[in-house]
Amino acid sequence: MIVLALDTANDFGSLALAYGEETLEEVTLHAPDGFSGILFDQIGRILKNNSITLPQVDLYAAGMGPGSFTGIRIGLSAVKALATVAGKRCYGISNLAAMGNLGSAATRAAILDARRGEIYGAVTGAHTTPEEVMPFPRWLASIPAETEEFLAFDFTPFEAALSNSRFATAARTRVARALAGSIAELGLECFRAGLSGDPALLDANYVRRSDAELLWREQS
Repeated sequence: MIVLALDTANDFGSLALAYGEETLEEVTLHAPDGFSGILFDQIGRILKNNSITLPQVDLYAAGMGPGSFTGIRIGLSAVKALATVAGKRCYGISNLAAMGNLGSAATRAAILDARRGEIYGAVTGAHTTPEEVMPFPRWLASIPAETEEFLAFDFTPFEAALSNSRFATAARTRVARALAGSIAELGLECFRAGLSGDPALLDANYVRRSDAELLWREQS
């Protein structure tokens, strides 16, 4: 089964092409001005590099957040369009889940900088927690004591709080910003688990409301 996966949730995105569980190619994309102008060209390039055509793609997957509101919408719209036209399945995969999938401990925590002094975080594995957004020290106090590994793109914003917490000796795993390969793997797992994969059901995972909605609520 050929899987095409993409992630546009942040400035650094990625594309991956997989054949079953084997990643054929994964490329990192940097689009500080947005992915809309480059995404389909990059999809065409990765397919051509591997001598695969769009009709041969069996399954699509995309990072559904948390991350940039605009970036997430671009990625989800792309896979929804491609899957709908071809009559194929597509799955939205949490970026935190894709990060957690790259860890090795039985219970591991993925963290993303959510700005405003907050993080997006989730614990996966033997003990799980819902995806949340809150100040990092408060989140650390709320997660299972069994958490053995933390995963992040960059630990610089988190190290002080982590070192002064009960998880000071927990493993730190710095993951690459290219998550598309992990997204492809989790998309294939969704398919094998019998999940629908209906493009019409694909939705974003913002975790936190948009700035516009927050401002509206403050003024109400």
